[in-house]
Amino acid sequence: MSIRVLVADDQALVRAGFRQLLEREPDLDVIGEAADGAEAVALARSGRPDVVVMDVRMPNIDGLEATRRVLSERPAPRVLVLTTFDLDEYVFEALRAGASGFLLKDAAPEELVSAIRLVARGDALLAPSVTRRLIEEFARRAAPSPPNPRLEDLTPREREVLLLVARRLSNAEIAGELFLTPGTVKTHVAHILRKLDARDRVQAVVAVYESGLVGAGPS
Repeated sequence: MSIRVLVADDQALVRAGFRQLLEREPDLDVIGEAADGAEAVALARSGRPDVVVMDVRMPNIDGLEATRRVLSERPAPRVLVLTTFDLDEYVFEALRAGASGFLLKDAAPEELVSAIRLVARGDALLAPSVTRRLIEEFARRAAPSPPNPRLEDLTPREREVLLLVARRLSNAEIAGELFLTPGTVKTHVAHILRKLDARDRVQAVVAVYESGLVGAGPS
């Protein structure tokens, strides 16, 4: 089944370039283009994309507010935020709003294609260096808030797995650390996301950082 993609960017040439790039891929289907945040929200509501590629800086409604509105819909798509600056203030707010990943606009074309596939299947973007830096900087800046009460619903093993997810380990790496099978880790991660009401691993990590359970750590 193809991944339905909505592209939101205020530059027509950028949108056209993205469409041309994505439509070369047999598993990606561009279902629409939005020139601003308001149009992105409307098209996301009517077109039901799986992934919205969202520029941060757009007129009328910016990408941040558009992300909030798009993710308030049910079912909500995944949002992949594009930014020119790797530590853009808007990006931190988009992370809080529920974005599943971030990519710099000067990333290689294959990175965009890979990113869309990743967020579409719920893996999120924890591997690329830009997202690592963003999450680490988010951890440094965010004032710890009261622990998410849903964290109390996690079993001791699920907490172990979650802390390793927060260290950016893959399922295979977590399996090696805890002497589990990758399939068992995948099941634990699915239970964690359900209990935390998190869309993906990025949102689970945000919950950990906001609760002050994990510090930023070295870059």
